[in-house]
Amino acid sequence: MAPQNETPFVQTILRCIADGVFTVDRDWRITSFNRAAERITGWAAEEALGKKCSDIFHADICEHGCAIRKTFETGREVIDQPARILDSRGRAVPVSVSTAVLREEDGTLLGAVETFRDLSALEQLRREIQNRYTFEDIIGKSEAFQKIFAILPDVAESDSTVLIEGPSGSGKELLAKAIHNLSRRRKQPYVVVNCGTLPATLFESELFGYKRGAFTDAKKDKPGRIATAERGTIFFDEISELPPETQVKLLRVLQEREYEPLGAVQTRRANVRVVAATNKSLTELVAKGLFRDDLYFRLAVVRLSIPPLCERRGDIPYLVEHFIRRFNAKRNKTIDGVTPDVMEILMRYDYPGNVRELENVIEYGFVLCRGKLIDVRHLPDHLQPTDIVPSSKTVQRAASPLRRAEADAIRDVLAATNGHLGRAAQELGISRTTLWRKMTKYGISANDFRGE
Repeated sequence: MAPQNETPFVQTILRCIADGVFTVDRDWRITSFNRAAERITGWAAEEALGKKCSDIFHADICEHGCAIRKTFETGREVIDQPARILDSRGRAVPVSVSTAVLREEDGTLLGAVETFRDLSALEQLRREIQNRYTFEDIIGKSEAFQKIFAILPDVAESDSTVLIEGPSGSGKELLAKAIHNLSRRRKQPYVVVNCGTLPATLFESELFGYKRGAFTDAKKDKPGRIATAERGTIFFDEISELPPETQVKLLRVLQEREYEPLGAVQTRRANVRVVAATNKSLTELVAKGLFRDDLYFRLAVVRLSIPPLCERRGDIPYLVEHFIRRFNAKRNKTIDGVTPDVMEILMRYDYPGNVRELENVIEYGFVLCRGKLIDVRHLPDHLQPTDIVPSSKTVQRAASPLRRAEADAIRDVLAATNGHLGRAAQELGISRTTLWRKMTKYGISANDFRGE
């Protein structure tokens, strides 16, 4: 049941290529279905022929965003549109779709052809890359974060006091929560004390609690944050703002593991793990006499430093992908990513608000974007091209994590095969021509992997 104008030569080509190919007539009914289409979908050609394509593929773009419909309506080709189809067993398969119209020599419309490429292997590779650079809800490929990821389980298990240093918006809170979640105290309370928002006059009562009658409005006993965190973790955010009169009392908690609620005559034991964070240099504050040196050394048993986002630009594509997945789930959208121009702008910006600002930029884009990709017009005003001039080199550096992962995989296989293109292509499951084309695309030379 192949189209009448399909020669045996063309049929042979369609049977041999790795991409799935099918054609439809003007009524959307499948008129040909090659072997790769059978393999990817799980449907035999005999089952697919004559049926409408939506009855076979059940793709997430069938109802809205159908590639063949776009081609029929505009006459223009669709190239590499991402989609997910359901195979004959109901399993989701990520694919890349391309379409074009089919016409007779006199221009009469016959139907359309669609090719689709199985991206399951690349999707698996993307997940492996993602897992390599993700810890809890923290995203980081940079050397600084890889060092933190390497020691974080041991730090969490140790129960030692931890001081996290880094600029505002860099992810200190996530790191503190990860330490708690990985520790033996993870089933116990996790209490946050924001030292920058509590008035100095109330800080001591909030931290240590008070007994009834301790002051005029103390009508009954109230436990403080330390008591609330008993057997768990207490996180002091922006510890540099801790009032001087409270610093000495926190020092006692760290040294003696005890404290006294306001108005109490007996001390209480404190079984808590202390994690603190600061966006200021405590050593500078100590030198100026604004922070106790003995408290600093008690806090900094383990120091973890997070650099600003502008110093770890390699993390930006991973963070963008992470935020897009999060907002897709939160807002019930299916945005696939950002355009190369947007990524170029994001890679060049300095982010005074760090990761939090990048998250806000992506959320802003989600509000305005009604398509599949966040474009430049969806960015806030201060990120428009009038403020930032793109460069082609930045685009190359800002390539998607998936493309970088593919290039890394090619390099790894070439290294393992000493630059032998035939064996490398076999290991990767692609043709030698395809491997050569991808190597040219990524600027990879086989000579770099061959011995003397």
